[in-house]
Amino acid sequence: MVVIEQEPEDRKQNVENPPKASSDSTVNENGDASDGFETASERDVSDGESDDDEQKQEEHPIAPAKPEDRLNDDESKQKALAEANEAKLEGNKLFGEGKYEEALSQYEVALRVASVPEVADVVSAPEKTEMASAPERTEVASAPEKKEVSMAPEVTELRSICHSNRGICFLKLGKYEESIKECTKALQLNPSYMKALVRRAEAHEKLEHFEEAIADLKKILELDPSNSQARRTIVRLEPLAAAKREKMKEEMIGKLKEMGNSILGRFGMSVDNFKAVQDPNTGSYSISFQR
Repeated sequence: MVVIEQEPEDRKQNVENPPKASSDSTVNENGDASDGFETASERDVSDGESDDDEQKQEEHPIAPAKPEDRLNDDESKQKALAEANEAKLEGNKLFGEGKYEEALSQYEVALRVASVPEVADVVSAPEKTEMASAPERTEVASAPEKKEVSMAPEVTELRSICHSNRGICFLKLGKYEESIKECTKALQLNPSYMKALVRRAEAHEKLEHFEEAIADLKKILELDPSNSQARRTIVRLEPLAAAKREKMKEEMIGKLKEMGNSILGRFGMSVDNFKAVQDPNTGSYSISFQR
């Protein structure tokens, strides 16, 4: 009698349903399965590369200016300053030859070459690019600040001299208002510039601005108490200033009289009916009416 042995239930199920390859494994070129390490699909790889690029852009912003660039910038500034000095020297030469118009042009060239911006952004261009690539930081970032850019001492001195020299050129040409403007610009850069004060005082005197001329001369005495020329000029100008004040007062009184007569004439009177008498002790005036 033959006994047929039944296969174990587990083995039977394995034969009927062979195990499927795990989705976590792949087959290599030789047909061997991998050792269970997960490999990314092409889609996953491309997405990962894109994320890495964005992360690199955030972690590595555009580099700031290199030291060589700053060096080149300094060299260009020194070159511009040298050109401005050459133009100023040429202006001095032309002034000595009596060519005042040509000298004015050379001083203007020097001022243009030696010009500098008044304000600049604190945030540099690379920093602005970095802020733009990081939205989460731009929400709290404040606007770029403004600060004053101070001129280099040699630039300030050069510009002050050129403005003052333009002032003396205009003075020689009889353009006193222009001379005053140029000397004022020079003094804004250098308030203790003696030559600019002297030239502006002279221009004020030519225009009979005696009070203004005296003010400049007094400033000169503050800077140099031993300046006898300024002291003598003040003594000479003070009577002229007083006479001008008296003249201006008389002109004002004359205009007031004309206005008063135009009104009082309707009533048969004039300002001559009113007499102003000055008190010698106090200097005040009292008004009396006379028919």
